[in-house]
Order: sequence, then structure tokens, then C-alpha cells
Amino acid sequence: MLVRADCRTCDRMALVVRAVCEEVGEDWETVDVDAATSDPELRGEFGDRVPVVLVDGEELASWRVEPDDLRRALA
Repeated sequence: MLVRADCRTCDRMALVVRAVCEEVGEDWETVDVDAATSDPELRGEFGDRVPVVLVDGEELASWRVEPDDLRRALA
């Protein structure tokens, strides 16, 4: 999940991602697109749409993710 610091929308989306990933037994991580160690290409491609959920490197959702969509993508 691509996020940025102090982003309430990111926090809300992370709650959904965390719950679904725990339910289906998948690991997940966040990447702050604004961090100095982040890939500048990520910031360039997704920075205006954060938060973004990526599954296997492909964009699944930005701003809001539906739990059922995430479950299907992880199946």
C-alpha cells in the first residue's frame, strides 16, 4: 500500500487492507511515497492518487478499496 505521512485517507484504507490481509493470511506493507528512501518513480506515478493499493505490483485501488475486491485480488 502506497501512503504518505499524516494522511487520514491512508489511515482509513490501511484499516481495510489490514483486516482483509489478516483474514486471508496475506502479508502486507506500506511504502511512504514521500520518504527519502522511496523510489521516485512510485512518487511520480502514484503520488497524486495516494493512498494506492497494489497487488503483485498492479494497481487495485486508489483513495478507497472495497474489501471484496481486495479479497478477490488476493485469491
